Amino acid sequence: MIVVGSMIGSGIFIVSADIAHQVQSPGLLIVVWLASGVMTLIGALSFGELAAAMPHAGGQYVYLRESFGRACGFLYGWTMLLVIQTATIAAVAIAFAKFSGVIEPWFSASRWIWKIGTFGPWKLRFGVLGPYNVGLNRQNLLAILSIVFLTWVNTRGLRLGKIVQNIFTVAKTLSLAGLVVLGLLFATAAARSANFTGFWRNAGLSLTHPYPPDGPTWMIGTLTLVGVAMVGSLFSMDAWNCVTFTAAEVKNPGRNLPLSLALGTGTVILLYTLANVAYLRVLPLSGDPQGATALQRGIEFASEGRVATAAMQVIFGPAGAILMAVAILVSTFGCNNGLILAGARIYYAMAKDGLFFHSVGTVNRSHVPAVALVTQCIWASALCLSGTYGQLLDFLIFAQVLFYILTLGGLFLLRWRQPGLPRPYRALGYPVLPGLYLVMAVFLEIQLLRYKPQYTWPGLIIVLLGLPVYGVWKWAGKPPAKA
Repeated sequence: MIVVGSMIGSGIFIVSADIAHQVQSPGLLIVVWLASGVMTLIGALSFGELAAAMPHAGGQYVYLRESFGRACGFLYGWTMLLVIQTATIAAVAIAFAKFSGVIEPWFSASRWIWKIGTFGPWKLRFGVLGPYNVGLNRQNLLAILSIVFLTWVNTRGLRLGKIVQNIFTVAKTLSLAGLVVLGLLFATAAARSANFTGFWRNAGLSLTHPYPPDGPTWMIGTLTLVGVAMVGSLFSMDAWNCVTFTAAEVKNPGRNLPLSLALGTGTVILLYTLANVAYLRVLPLSGDPQGATALQRGIEFASEGRVATAAMQVIFGPAGAILMAVAILVSTFGCNNGLILAGARIYYAMAKDGLFFHSVGTVNRSHVPAVALVTQCIWASALCLSGTYGQLLDFLIFAQVLFYILTLGGLFLLRWRQPGLPRPYRALGYPVLPGLYLVMAVFLEIQLLRYKPQYTWPGLIIVLLGLPVYGVWKWAGKPPAKA
């Protein structure tokens, strides 16, 4: 439930519009999701070995610390707190508030309660950042309140957090499955004609493509195009590793952690791929950005990127948009519960190692790291004030994939350095599949640095800024927290 619940959030209902805009091909839209699925599944199967061998609170932080030392573990925890985990929580909370606006227009991003100001755009060597409208509006107020509420729920104990997670995960999985079934059964003539006539001819198998499509700057190859378009789909499939953060609280982790990673990611990848096939059966890939109806606008120009809402609107009329909005509210709420529940265990593990404030490494009467949860809540809430959903995603994926590369590299390193380490489960397809992941991930990172520098270099800079912070912390000689 944690794997599925953390993965199914807001992305599957939104990001296909941006992917369609980049690839301009029904076939490549599916290829992007399949490539992301292959990477995700290989990553999860490989993580299963590390999770079973080291079932400790902190998960990926522990694997990096054991593979490459405390400094690498600190950089991961530093980046998770500043960018990856907290910005994901903030982005999902803003998506929750955005879809609340479909039901209740009062929750609007344009209605400001306190606007601090507009910052940027800044023209830097690697691209343009901003502009960022910073302040409190009605939309991000609801986002912050949802984060605060779910943090409070998780301070009451793991049992209550588990109940909330299970209820919402079942509900949103059934909702997504329902969307898939309806989309596969209900096909419009316009979508069939535009998307599936000459499907392989439209699969984007030409040698070069203009990128970006609305203002060609480069002519890039098909593999490169798929790579740069995978940011949204990888974000949608991310957070599967959250279950490893709670490893110390899992019964029989040697069996249950690898099993949960395999079953959870496999289920979500299947649903996501079928959901995009369903979108293509209901909506044309592209259309008129000024179109009056969802069918006229297509996937690429769906209103505010809400592809799932547009598909349900075509099937059921105006009531379909409301129905889908309710399903997405359930999805985002349950997703953030899993992210909040799991993320705090990273900072807790860091504090136990003396790499974060002592109080963060303590638990409350309900035996949960309440201070870590509150710390995470405060920073995620602050990030809600800093930008929109899309802006919060921009800096996530490059940094996250960078640490996945290091973690799978650590899998090879630990096999060599610690061959006697008990491994209740061994990575399926080792060394071929983990090696394939590393090749795909390094290729992806290089292409993102080349073609989306304004999004990737800031993420890399944030990671590297952790090095002097680690040095200062080590120099200050913070003693490890007592058990």
